[in-house]
Amino acid sequence: MSWFRWKKKGIIALSFAPPAPKPGRHGIAIVACVKNEAAYIAEWLRFHRAVGIRHFILYDHGSTDETAEEIRRALPPEAFTLLPWSGGVVAPKLDRLIDWQVVAFAHAIQNFGGDYRHMAFIDADEFLLPKQGSTVEEALAATGGFPNVALPWHMFGTSGHKTKPDAPVTVSYTMRSADPMSRLKHASNFKCIVDPCEVVQASVHSFKTRSYGNIACNDAGKRAAGKEREQPGFYSNAFLQLNHYYSKSEEEFAAKLARGAIYTLTSKLITDRMTTTIRNIQLSQVEDRAMADFVERRGIALGDGAG
Repeated sequence: MSWFRWKKKGIIALSFAPPAPKPGRHGIAIVACVKNEAAYIAEWLRFHRAVGIRHFILYDHGSTDETAEEIRRALPPEAFTLLPWSGGVVAPKLDRLIDWQVVAFAHAIQNFGGDYRHMAFIDADEFLLPKQGSTVEEALAATGGFPNVALPWHMFGTSGHKTKPDAPVTVSYTMRSADPMSRLKHASNFKCIVDPCEVVQASVHSFKTRSYGNIACNDAGKRAAGKEREQPGFYSNAFLQLNHYYSKSEEEFAAKLARGAIYTLTSKLITDRMTTTIRNIQLSQVEDRAMADFVERRGIALGDGAG
């Protein structure tokens, strides 16, 4: 593994040799870093199991609540890998902190990637919603097997909830930013689904492959290189939509602000960033019931019980 590039606050991408595909590799694994997600993780896991995710590779960044217990209650043992994961890795010659999420992503690809046809790199407040078919794999068919799929955030705010609703996240929040490709600060970005056996560089929001470099495709198969994917013409949610439930209720967002970041930003920087983000999400909104309707139509059980 080698350091590839960095910003003033830290190294944000790593390059490496991709793993060799193992015989019979198949399915999709989700890779995620988690911390103190006990109140939400079960719904996230059960939803994604219901849409065909084969395995979850979860990096626990020092949870002090019952996140691990909730994972074990929600899933059978063969469906997840849970690893303790600390940050604070520094490149001494450069005097730069290496983004611990990126280290986790590189670790997941190199150690587990040979088993899976795809890996999705998302957070525990982000949900992959099939718009065509009933599984993520069926929705990905429109990409024609391209090894790097970039999905824009669909950013959901409070949807008018002042306190935490009794209902699940996926059915409680139906108001999102009107423009997923918004140029407003912190209001848009991408997460990726990749063929891990093709990845040669990883960061949080973008990947490079050995065959296509920094070219990614959208959910409909349209390709763009680098920042070209930020152009309005790249946008599509016809087959697969990434919902980011950023704030949840006002009460939960206040608690999120109080906890601070699990990343490398200072407390003031993360507070400024988060308040700017929620303001820009809610500046112009549309109703989006696609997720709530999907859950109801498919009869997806999001309550207790593993499997």
